[in-house]
Amino acid sequence: MVVPVDLELKKAFTELEAKVIDTQQKVKLADTQIEQINRTKKHAHLTDTEIMTLVDETNVYEGVGRMFILQSKEVINSQLVEKQKIAEEKIKELQQKKSYLEWSVKEAEGNIWEMLMAVGNLQPSFLPPPIPGKGRWGAHVEKLLFCPDGLFIWMIS
Repeated sequence: MVVPVDLELKKAFTELEAKVIDTQQKVKLADTQIEQINRTKKHAHLTDTEIMTLVDETNVYEGVGRMFILQSKEVINSQLVEKQKIAEEKIKELQQKKSYLEWSVKEAEGNIWEMLMAVGNLQPSFLPPPIPGKGRWGAHVEKLLFCPDGLFIWMIS
């Protein structure tokens, strides 16, 4: 059975699809940033543990651009601890941003699903009815994929 596609509906689907793709890219970017900050944090931690093994009166050179500055061990230690704290804060912020973006993707996919259901109360014959208590749309629907020609592909678990 072929249902004629309303132009407004098709435009709304296209906009939602663009939003989903954009949000998924932002989630990947947040993952990349979290990995990079974790590496920086680990580097600061390893450097700090190595410096802590030195004698207390030892002066250490800190690299600044193309030069090195002679600093006391305590100053370098405090800088590395501060660097680790800042990295932890940034990671928390990025994880919150990432969880919001993931929620936004799910919400957009839910809106797409609602639009599909609103068009003539569509319920594909190969899908069982949603299972109560198993999520918003039932446990059997994992994802709704888009094709350029306006067809929808359902990922069924």
